[in-house]
Amino acid sequence: MAAVRVEAVLAAAEEQEAEKRRSITVEKELELEFDLGNLLALDRNPPAAAALRGAGPRREALLQALARDNTQLLVCRLWELPAERAGGAGGPLVARLPEPAFRLPREKPPPRPRPPTRWEQFARLKGIRRRKKTSLVWDEQAKEWRRRWGYRRAGGDPARAWVAEVPAGADPEEDQFARLRREKRERVARNELNRLRNLARAHRAGSAAPAAPLHPTGHQDRDELRRVARVARVSTASLGRFQPRLPKEPAEPPSRSGGKKRRFEPLLGNLAAERSRQLELLRDMGSKKPVLDITRAVNKQMRQEEAEAAAAHKGKKQSQRGKRGRRQQRPGRSGKQSGARRQQQQQKPAGGGTGRRKKA
Repeated sequence: MAAVRVEAVLAAAEEQEAEKRRSITVEKELELEFDLGNLLALDRNPPAAAALRGAGPRREALLQALARDNTQLLVCRLWELPAERAGGAGGPLVARLPEPAFRLPREKPPPRPRPPTRWEQFARLKGIRRRKKTSLVWDEQAKEWRRRWGYRRAGGDPARAWVAEVPAGADPEEDQFARLRREKRERVARNELNRLRNLARAHRAGSAAPAAPLHPTGHQDRDELRRVARVARVSTASLGRFQPRLPKEPAEPPSRSGGKKRRFEPLLGNLAAERSRQLELLRDMGSKKPVLDITRAVNKQMRQEEAEAAAAHKGKKQSQRGKRGRRQQRPGRSGKQSGARRQQQQQKPAGGGTGRRKKA
């Protein structure tokens, strides 16, 4: 067995210790900026520009090493925070993060506050406070707790009762069950009308330009009905995506703004399709022949021919109207002569004669 020198063993141990220390020690020319509340580290050191050019294994290795070093610095800063055991002595070790220093932007704008309904405005004006009622009440007839509203509510639906009381002063021959059903339908229709009014009011308040007021008296035109149906459709959380469609309604659900929703390509998708689109765009820009849109050219030609035909027809009508007026005018009866004769008639005395006086 070969003898092992002590110096070699010590050198190997020192090399292993240095390798371990090098795995957690990162040296940077500029110190990183940390936001431990957001687990964010900002590295302002410029990377090697020559190594980042092109796409190859060298670039990938450099980016991985850079990400690893910055993550190591962030983890070292996390270990400097005060830590505690979660759930007792045997729980995991957790660190208490400080408050975030950077305000990260939102992906979407903050939601607008919902405009108050007419009842909420009236309650605020009169000082009425909303008191929360329990959803269950005691039903004396069924001898059990039932819901206050809705299906199988306490007291039952009067329209579904097996007996109905005839009010005082009512027609004894009138069907009370039909009257109760009719009143219920009227209440449901009134509530739906109020709901549509609130939706339309909220839509007018949220839009930039004020919309035309609703007329719930049967004077709605087609555009107003279409707008009310669209507002009621997109009032759900899914923007009407799962609502049943009306007859002759497009398959694509409408948007809140009423316009056509723009569609964007995904940022990370089919690279081959994106490359083909860019190459086609460059090919069109570099080609000397202009791109001819046949449909647009045909439509332009048809519009031009229709405009020329309309202008010719209008000129023909004007010429015919002028000839007809010249035929109706008799010769020797010009406008000046008729005006002079009318003036002479007005200057005649009121007696109607030749102006001579008879001798008495």
